[in-house]
Amino acid sequence: MKRALRNGLLLVATAALSFGFAQSAVEDFQQNGITIATANEIPYGWVENGEAQGIGPDVAEAVLANMGITDIEWTVTEFGSLIPGLIANRFDLVAASQAVLPARCEQVSFSKINSSYGEGFLVAAGNPKDIHSYQDFVDNPDLKLGIVSGADQLDFAQAYGLDESQIVPLNANADAPSALTAGRIDAYGATGLTVVGLAEGNDRVEPAQPFEDPVVDGEPVRSYGAFTFSQDDAEFLEAFNTELAAFQETQEYRDILHSHGLTDTDIDAALGASTEALCAAE
Repeated sequence: MKRALRNGLLLVATAALSFGFAQSAVEDFQQNGITIATANEIPYGWVENGEAQGIGPDVAEAVLANMGITDIEWTVTEFGSLIPGLIANRFDLVAASQAVLPARCEQVSFSKINSSYGEGFLVAAGNPKDIHSYQDFVDNPDLKLGIVSGADQLDFAQAYGLDESQIVPLNANADAPSALTAGRIDAYGATGLTVVGLAEGNDRVEPAQPFEDPVVDGEPVRSYGAFTFSQDDAEFLEAFNTELAAFQETQEYRDILHSHGLTDTDIDAALGASTEALCAAE
């Protein structure tokens, strides 16, 4: 309903100048609220007892508050449905620290980079298959790798040439521990932060240690997360980016990311990255 109302207001303003158009979009969200999706993945974004938390939600709420937008309706969606849902106008913004990838940039628009993080594998306790890298799956084609549908770990697996029969799609990160203990998969590929979070309090699984970061096109992989917008919302994205850039200069921004396990190295990597360059990468 909010989205439909906003689209109606924007149609009335089609003849407005760019700045005025952006301002009208901000004013619409100030007056009518905004709907934001996340994927219930700790620490990137989740909803607990009706309250959104995580790297994406915490920063989004701070930035939007600075824009005068405080009426937020949060919705939880499976990771693989975030971009399709955004395109279908089921929500106005995604705050899930989605990695900026060229294929995704063809479908949606990304904000300034907000976070950066490395990779990891979740394995059964004791790592019985001795798995430490994507190369291990190349060396042993009998191994099965779990990956959340739509996640960029699928791109890493494909870059290494894993056979489709080795890849087991999962609906959510939370499904990984049970898939491991049931023997459906031998490892679960995700970001390092996700892996550590899934292993906490569960003595049947653990992060693979040591872990060898995937290397694609000669470069070790590091993911860069951002907020995701519809390509129809260029003016609102511009306004959001202005406030995000200002917020990233504050200690509050660093404190939020530190509280969710990111290091200064991670934060500095995010601040030094370019969304345009990541979208243009081959």
